[in-house]
Amino acid sequence: MITKLIVFLIFTSFVELLSQTYIYEYSFGNFKDAAAFHVNPAGVIYAADRGTNEIYKLDTLGNVLKETGGYGWDRGAFDEPVDIFATTLNIYVADKNNHRIQRFDKDLNFISQLYTRNADNPDLKFGYPLACATSNMGDLFILDSENTRILKFDLFGNFNSTFGSIDAGSFVLSHPLKMRISQDNNIYVLDDGKIIVFDQYGNGLQIIDAEKKLKNINIVHNILTTNTDDEIFILNLNVPSAQFNAVSLIGYDLNKSLINSLLYKGKLYVLTQNEISVFSYHP
Repeated sequence: MITKLIVFLIFTSFVELLSQTYIYEYSFGNFKDAAAFHVNPAGVIYAADRGTNEIYKLDTLGNVLKETGGYGWDRGAFDEPVDIFATTLNIYVADKNNHRIQRFDKDLNFISQLYTRNADNPDLKFGYPLACATSNMGDLFILDSENTRILKFDLFGNFNSTFGSIDAGSFVLSHPLKMRISQDNNIYVLDDGKIIVFDQYGNGLQIIDAEKKLKNINIVHNILTTNTDDEIFILNLNVPSAQFNAVSLIGYDLNKSLINSLLYKGKLYVLTQNEISVFSYHP
């Protein structure tokens, strides 16, 4: 049991930071209270607005290609969509107060939902989900804030396992906020000022001590971005010895708290409450 829970224990620190500069280009979006965004491999952006209980499909120029949702509990409606995750074909939304994960196709047509709160088996139950993501094997991982753990379902929606709860030893989750998955199927969980890393089977791999009040993470093409209210950091997961890079934003008046960020094809996309801003790398 111990070998399953603790495979590697590596403490990494934010103390030594490299720096990267990004120059402001343009902004788009008209959100009421944006909660999350993601980009699929084709470069289409999907955003969740908990202020309107809607989700949006946008191109990288900011054109709204489609929107759907609205408050409610019927399929396709939301009660505080707090996370969105995009693959080539599917869009997954953590519908927090409806205690479910909703799945849509790339054009935001409803496909299915996963709701287990009334299940007889307590291992299957999740409530107030804060994040959802799929591995490249098609497994769905859900951040269950009600029971402070991660649930894993297979490609066909069958329950597989849970991890990160009280029996996880050094890797126990205490106040998890967000979760993302790397290309090698490791699960990165932002939890109480640190990032806890698990493999796809739930074995603890690494604890990254942030020493900062991080509020969100994202991973696109194995580039991890994380942020506080007013700082962004980038980590290249393809490089084992890589350090976090602190981001300097030029030409941008930061008068709102940062919500989330992601790096896609050399462009840095930054989400605030009302819009998405785009920056280009300046060597």
